Amino acid sequence: MLRAEPIDLRDCGADVEYGAAAALQEELHAARVKGTIPDTLLLLEHRPVYTLGRSADSRHVLMDAVERERRGIGLFPTTRGGDVTYHGPGQLVGYPVLHLGGRGLGVLAYITAIEETLIRTLAGFGVAAGRDPRNRGVWVGDDKIAAIGIRVSRQVTLHGFALNINTRLDDYRGIVPCGLSTAGVTSLARVLGRPVDMGVVKTAVFSHFKDVFGYSGTDGGADEDASHRRVRNQRPPDPPCADPAAPLSGGADGSGGLSGWRD
Repeated sequence: MLRAEPIDLRDCGADVEYGAAAALQEELHAARVKGTIPDTLLLLEHRPVYTLGRSADSRHVLMDAVERERRGIGLFPTTRGGDVTYHGPGQLVGYPVLHLGGRGLGVLAYITAIEETLIRTLAGFGVAAGRDPRNRGVWVGDDKIAAIGIRVSRQVTLHGFALNINTRLDDYRGIVPCGLSTAGVTSLARVLGRPVDMGVVKTAVFSHFKDVFGYSGTDGGADEDASHRRVRNQRPPDPPCADPAAPLSGGADGSGGLSGWRD
């Protein structure tokens, strides 16, 4: 049996610029590869942005540069797997930086564990969610409520999941989400018919994350055997913002898989 390890939770708050979060992930990834930090989970909300995975089809970005600039929606190529997706206010994004070897996990088992974490979280709000053979992620009926796109390098993960809570779903009209033209998107607020407290969702996600992945201890931060150490005020500094009107050149290079890739 694997020895239970602690995990750091870094709550980066809201209005986080995508490039800043990507830079922080790379920094944490390098430290995790070296073994100088434990497994870490970042939770945050992004500024509005469309991101392109390595296997993305640029034709799945439907909104032109002028309209993106008018609406304040950025555009970033990424190193994750998958197609095009949206991040923005009201959406809970989680970036686990985990050593898969230390957890005894392969890539597919890791993705399945993320799905299970989110399915259990939604069940706590009375929502019956599940999987769909068309695409990895979490679904409520025919509507996708959570997307997953990852990268694994040197056995350590980057990128992660995006769970729609109070998300501005109208922004999805500017893309073909995950390349699925026949599926819809939804949010927890839409399913429940009311806004949902993001802090409550974060607590639930982290609790289920620990259970599913097998992290040990209590919810206290002082106990040496605690399952996490909450690190507050961890919002990364903003780099120079990318131009939301930038063209798609330099985006996805067509390699990688739908759910993720590794090197």
